[in-house]
Amino acid sequence: MDVKHLLLTPREVSEWTGLSMGALAQLRYKGLGPSFIKLTPKTVRYIPEQVEAWIEESVRTQTGQQ
Repeated sequence: MDVKHLLLTPREVSEWTGLSMGALAQLRYKGLGPSFIKLTPKTVRYIPEQVEAWIEESVRTQTGQQ
């Protein structure tokens, strides 16, 4: 099993979601984005299933829906 493919970089999540890397950083700061792992103070990684779950939880049918 290739461990490198188990975790996504912020750039990969940015490409997947269409969010900028800056927007992802703001979501991390505010605690509103997908769950992430901080391997070192400057190394952030995401678990693909967690990103997918966050996207699915973000689905709305109305603009005012929480």
